[in-house]
Amino acid sequence: MTELPALALPAADIAVRAADNGPEVYDALRRKWVALTPEEWVRQNFTAFLVAHRGYPAGLLANEVGLRLNGTLKRCDGLVYDRRLRPLVVMEYKAPHVAITQKVFDQIARYNIVVGAPYLIVSNGMRHYCCRFGSGGYSFLPDIPRYDEMV
Repeated sequence: MTELPALALPAADIAVRAADNGPEVYDALRRKWVALTPEEWVRQNFTAFLVAHRGYPAGLLANEVGLRLNGTLKRCDGLVYDRRLRPLVVMEYKAPHVAITQKVFDQIARYNIVVGAPYLIVSNGMRHYCCRFGSGGYSFLPDIPRYDEMV
């Protein structure tokens, strides 16, 4: 199995296995084994971080959520819902070697046109950004807030 990169996140107990088509990781939110790509490694570790260290209820998180944008089916990397099941956060993950650029923020902002969440989170496992959308546009927060701070 390939060496998994260390991320700038607390260690998490992530289930990984060898499979015929390459390594797989268990996604507890989707309840299935998925191909272990660098981006998936970030997704699983970041999700574990949100649940274990920021108090996000696992039952209100979803990975790989389909949405329709300008007549095209797209898929955002993750969503967090509030307790009324309204979108609270749109998340975008990149592989650790992928720089987080304006293009990444443009992508997640396009998804949020459809979703309408007040928060956006972007992470490549090494750097993490959270911004809040308000009447004056987006403002960056100094850290990833706890779930109870957002609702």
